[in-house]
Amino acid sequence: MKTIVTGAAGFIGSHLVEKLLGLGDEVVGVDNFLDNYPRRFKENNLAEFSAHDKFKFVGADLLSLDLKSLLSDVEVVYHLAGQPGVRSSWGSEFNRYTENNIMATQLLLEAAKDLTLKKFVYASTSSVYGDTDDLPMREEGRTRPVSPYGATKLAAEHLCHLYYKGFGVPTVALRFFTVYGPRQRPDMFFHIFMQALLRGDEVPLFDDGEQTRDFTYCGDIVDGILGAAAYLGSGEVFNLGGGSQVSLLHAIGLAEKISGCQAKLKRSDRQKGDVRHTYARLDQARGKLGYAPKVGLQEGLAAEWEWIRSLKD
Repeated sequence: MKTIVTGAAGFIGSHLVEKLLGLGDEVVGVDNFLDNYPRRFKENNLAEFSAHDKFKFVGADLLSLDLKSLLSDVEVVYHLAGQPGVRSSWGSEFNRYTENNIMATQLLLEAAKDLTLKKFVYASTSSVYGDTDDLPMREEGRTRPVSPYGATKLAAEHLCHLYYKGFGVPTVALRFFTVYGPRQRPDMFFHIFMQALLRGDEVPLFDDGEQTRDFTYCGDIVDGILGAAAYLGSGEVFNLGGGSQVSLLHAIGLAEKISGCQAKLKRSDRQKGDVRHTYARLDQARGKLGYAPKVGLQEGLAAEWEWIRSLKD
């Protein structure tokens, strides 16, 4: 099977590419190397499979590519590329979010509308739910983002549904919940926190630490993505979470235990766009995609800690 993965050099995208190549797929990876974090991390991700004989890399912006030609003989599109980050999505940066999250998705869907795809899998986020105490978060529940990032990801979800209804593009949107593990982006909490543990540096703790998250290991997310690609239905949205609600302070305690290091926490105020709690209802993903998260938080954090220790400055 020939597939395309946008955001192939990124955290989740690189894990997905590796899995697909291991399954025997021919993979075209696209990445524009956005400057939201150092390029060397993405190049290191690519190095894991760049020489594979079934992998082709396209280093370009989706906004400028001839997407119809790129997708012409592809069976599955995995659209993971986008502008990430809640806290950086305000103000003058918003234009980048509209271009990379909304416009790029619309152009891909437009290119796909006259093709015979098996599936168009779109990577969305739990940020579309916003700040709510109506837990667990349910796919049919209210979506009211509290960050520009969440608003752009929700807009792209709506585009997927529009192109499914209007043109039959076989879309499935997946709402990821706080993904962590090896290759995690350097602007994400566990990466920042573990680097600080390793160096003995202070690390900011926004809010009081009692906020909770449904932490999801990257390998489980990849399994959910593959389940969505194999799903016979279309035009639907699914949560992909880790299956538990854990406070940030509890997660910090686990990381301290794993590393043998004591955290130096610097308390800071809650940031705009941050939500207090997330927790995914997984009934739909379990029942329709066969999704079953396997990696617990302690095991997953141990894997990320070993990866952090392996990094070179």
